[in-house]
Amino acid sequence: MLWLVAADLVTVIHAAYVAFVVIGFVAILVGWAAGWHWIRNFYFRLVHVAMILFVCCEALIGTTCPLTVWENILRAKGGESGYSRDFVGYWLDSLIFYQAQPWVFTTVYLTFGALVLVTLWFVPMQRPTANRSAASNFTRRNSVS
Repeated sequence: MLWLVAADLVTVIHAAYVAFVVIGFVAILVGWAAGWHWIRNFYFRLVHVAMILFVCCEALIGTTCPLTVWENILRAKGGESGYSRDFVGYWLDSLIFYQAQPWVFTTVYLTFGALVLVTLWFVPMQRPTANRSAASNFTRRNSVS
């Protein structure tokens, strides 16, 4: 039972990962059109692009996502083979796993990754400047004239 709960937790984390990448991309596009400043946040954008590039790298080298591997290991330890059919596992697995040829997923991941990279050109991130401006103010106030 504990193994299956842990497997469901991994599935929740996996779904959150997918949601962050997809919803983050939509938020960047909507925020660009709406003039939202937070969508240019350096850390948000850096994490977002790193997450999709990780998925693209997995697809290119043909490896299975570590979250999928961990979930399957936990389900096997819990006495199941493959994905669960309990409520949480069933619905979350249905949201993030589809049946298609591997090349279809690779194409989708790489296309999506390219679109995310294109947003870096059209909606550039803003580097953090708080520390630099504070340092320059400190230098100006304490410099000998």
